[in-house]
Amino acid sequence: MPGRASFLQHWSRDPVRWRARFRLLIFAVAVGLTIFGSLVVDLPGVGNVSVEAGEVSPKTVVAPRAITYKSEVLTQEAREQARQNVQPIYNVPESRVARRQVARAQEVADYIDMVRNDPYASREQKIAWLRAIPDLSLSEEQARNILDLSEDAWQAVTQEAFRILSIIMRREIREGEVAKAQRAVPSMISLDLNDRQADVVQSLVDGLITANTFYNEEQTQNARDEAAQAVQPINRTIAAGETILREGDTVTDLDIEALGALGLLQPQRTWRDYLSALIIALVLDGLLIAFTTMRRRDFWSQTLPVLLLGVIFSGFVITAKVMLPMHTLLPYLFPLASMAMLISSLVDMPIAVLAAAILALLVGQYIGAAGEVMVYLFLGGVTGALALGKAERLNSFVRAGLWVIAVNLLMLLAFRLPQLGTLDNQGMMELTFSGAVNGIFASSFTLVIYYLLGQLFGVTTSLQLLEISRPNHPLLRQLLLKAPGTYHHTLIVSNMAEEAAVAIGADSLLTRVGSYYHDIGKIIRPYFFIENNTDGENPHDRIDPYTSARIIISHVPDGVDLAKKHRLPPGIIDFIREHHGTTRVEYFYHKAVQMKDDPSEVDESAFRYAGPKPHTRETAILMLADSCEATVRAMRPQTREEMLELIHSVISRRLMSGQLDNSPLTLRDLTLISQAFVRVLQGIHHPRVKYPGEKNKSEQKETVSRQSLAASKPVS
Repeated sequence: MPGRASFLQHWSRDPVRWRARFRLLIFAVAVGLTIFGSLVVDLPGVGNVSVEAGEVSPKTVVAPRAITYKSEVLTQEAREQARQNVQPIYNVPESRVARRQVARAQEVADYIDMVRNDPYASREQKIAWLRAIPDLSLSEEQARNILDLSEDAWQAVTQEAFRILSIIMRREIREGEVAKAQRAVPSMISLDLNDRQADVVQSLVDGLITANTFYNEEQTQNARDEAAQAVQPINRTIAAGETILREGDTVTDLDIEALGALGLLQPQRTWRDYLSALIIALVLDGLLIAFTTMRRRDFWSQTLPVLLLGVIFSGFVITAKVMLPMHTLLPYLFPLASMAMLISSLVDMPIAVLAAAILALLVGQYIGAAGEVMVYLFLGGVTGALALGKAERLNSFVRAGLWVIAVNLLMLLAFRLPQLGTLDNQGMMELTFSGAVNGIFASSFTLVIYYLLGQLFGVTTSLQLLEISRPNHPLLRQLLLKAPGTYHHTLIVSNMAEEAAVAIGADSLLTRVGSYYHDIGKIIRPYFFIENNTDGENPHDRIDPYTSARIIISHVPDGVDLAKKHRLPPGIIDFIREHHGTTRVEYFYHKAVQMKDDPSEVDESAFRYAGPKPHTRETAILMLADSCEATVRAMRPQTREEMLELIHSVISRRLMSGQLDNSPLTLRDLTLISQAFVRVLQGIHHPRVKYPGEKNKSEQKETVSRQSLAASKPVS
């Protein structure tokens, strides 16, 4: 039992991490099983014959219907035969080779002259030197003959060798035909030379003959490719009732192709197939999980993104498995772009690109590794994801659909250009129609699923955000009319938060809209917040600190209630609930402490917000923007350096007090956020020229601002 108690204790200490691991495990199992099942499960009715090429047919199979199809097997056989009929192509003899060998012959002759006339070398040394000459491979007898020749005889030998070598090297000598050229040397030697001289001539010339005509692989391959391309695709017609296979016959590739064209082929699976499918599933599942974890380290700590990614990806994998094997045109209609657009707009764009690549690979497995279809679907999916982006406009779906259509048609054209003269018009029209319908269907299907997922799972979609961000929304109208000071503060904070979100790559639209509504609860009791008090009186002067703190803190639950009443998305409600975290209302807490002789008698919990602390980058940015705006408005720094130092101090206090512990913000993010805040606030709270008589008014405004900071924006 101690082990179990220790485990439970560890679980209770870090439940967030264990819940994240549990989500990761469920996702891995669900997605892995989906991929594995799609690779090994054959749907009923897809085929009824399980054979492979080279096997003996266990049954007789006849064609259930007439069919005419382009036979790749027959076409490839004809093209291969056309390739084999093209003879190898060689370049013209290269004159530079002949000149090089003649020059080499002169060098050899000069060397032999030097050896023959060397007065200090012995005969044996000269023989050894002559036999060591590269290219010649002289025998000992040939070396002795060279040394025994008189000077006139040697000159006659060299002249004859030069003459014969020049003649032969002008001829075409292909690689591998050097011996043939050497056999022609004896018949070319002058009859004026004796046998010893003729033997020396042949030994010299044989060693210097080399190939001067080389095989041109590129031209040969081009010629063979042209011959193969000239072969028109061969159509094979099978009549209804025609026998495809006879029992006992050996199955050929042509038979397999016919069975596949008729939809009668069912793959025969062995344990190797299941192991292969398992490896593929593990690798693809692991790749998706690893990339997602590296891309967003907090991904598994959130239920909704994990659920969305798992449901969307698995749903499209199953759809592809059911849809693709049914017809040859269906792969071109499959809306893989819809999956990429949904994941991009609801989860993350790089994750959507990887998911599109994985699904394209699986499509290749379903339809027999058709590389063209895989590239076609993948590029269409990536294009759709890039064109849709965060789906911040309704016309973004139309634009994304048009881009998908354009890329689909371009890819079909690119793959069909080499075969343009061999394609029938009907086939091209069908493919073009499929590419266009794919883009239209992908965009419309994405829009429908996008809306349904938002309703079913409570997803805060961009379209919802755009709808509620309009100034004429009832809550924003009430905020403007009942709490104009808060409304103005909200606009400044939203600009700050949006700028910071862009700086660190967070969701800027969600951050901006969430900032609009974060203080919406103040419309219940607007005059208890000093920014809305225009008569200069502070109502908190007439009530005790506990009541004041309760009123200030209540704007958070009041805001949540109003948001739920007006059916704001859950993501916006998080901004309302988390923008103060668990900070303390410092002004009223210290006021309560001053009223007591013993500070321990003050109930600190009565002055703290209920939280929770920000758990996303977006809500954490809002907390910092809210505090920094109020502080800068109250303190009025005169220079950029003072403002930056003030913002740093506010952010540091939030960090040191643990308010950012649950958010994924990094120290680098905090630096970028502070710089973004300065850029926005510097344009709003820049120093102004003080005119005569304005001093008292400025001091009065500064006093009011400090009261506002203390009452409604306390710093922990």
